[in-house]
Amino acid sequence: MENSAITPGISLKDFDYEVNKSNSDKYIETAKDVKLYVKDYGKGKPVILIHGWPLSNEMWEYQTEFLVQNNYRVIAYDRRGFGKSSQPWEGYDYDTLTDDLNEIIEQLQLEDVTLVGFSMGGGEVVRYFSRYQGKSVTKAVLISSIIPFLAKTEDNPEGRPKEKSEATAASIKEDRIGFLDNFSKIFFGVNIINKPLSTPLLEYYRNLCSVASPRATLQCAESLNTTDFRDELHTIKVPTLIIHGTDDKNVPIEISSEKTAKAIENNTFITYEGAPHGLFYTEKDRLNKDLLEFLNS
Repeated sequence: MENSAITPGISLKDFDYEVNKSNSDKYIETAKDVKLYVKDYGKGKPVILIHGWPLSNEMWEYQTEFLVQNNYRVIAYDRRGFGKSSQPWEGYDYDTLTDDLNEIIEQLQLEDVTLVGFSMGGGEVVRYFSRYQGKSVTKAVLISSIIPFLAKTEDNPEGRPKEKSEATAASIKEDRIGFLDNFSKIFFGVNIINKPLSTPLLEYYRNLCSVASPRATLQCAESLNTTDFRDELHTIKVPTLIIHGTDDKNVPIEISSEKTAKAIENNTFITYEGAPHGLFYTEKDRLNKDLLEFLNS
């Protein structure tokens, strides 16, 4: 591009930023007939935010604003089947989902990346290290993560019984929106004496979940409940931040992050006393502070 095409007074570096801003809302084709909706804001070292089940990138609203203001480039995308992304019939296993993540990293030509996975998103983070050797990633964050293995088996007796997962699937098939309404209350720790968010906001998060493909909702529930990442944790060699609430009813800390913290060598493990699963909102100020401190370290 010739200099004459650049607005007078704007350097090439500034022009690159202007281009980045103008392309902040885009679709990236990660596979044949599969396009993922991606938000790409700010400048600085890239931070990729991977949402939980069955939400979309909008769950990161309070983190995105905060991190951009603190000089980080934030990439938040909708997993296939969720939000504004394509809703193919197949491809909801962790290998395929992680291939999608790799395509985003490659097509945006990202380096020195921090991967942040919430809940189900922790699976893509771990699988990216075992499947792609953590290429271009220098830090990792696992928040309320389902890692390392949720299912109850002979060698994982404290895991989630198969009958419970089957009951969840049956509820989704019977009345998906009704299931989501109840799920969102447990997700944020809402009960008779505790109301950490307004009713309109609770309904907003439920609506974000409702636009997901019914097929993707079921298939991803199976993936996050049955995928065993225990033998992959050793592949994470970068500094890792692990955050989990002690009152998480969706993914109890005892069967998840406590085990993960023992398996990843270079980690910082922070527990939020009394926090529910959806701490990206209920503990947003503390979470933002801890994220920024880790990113700047």
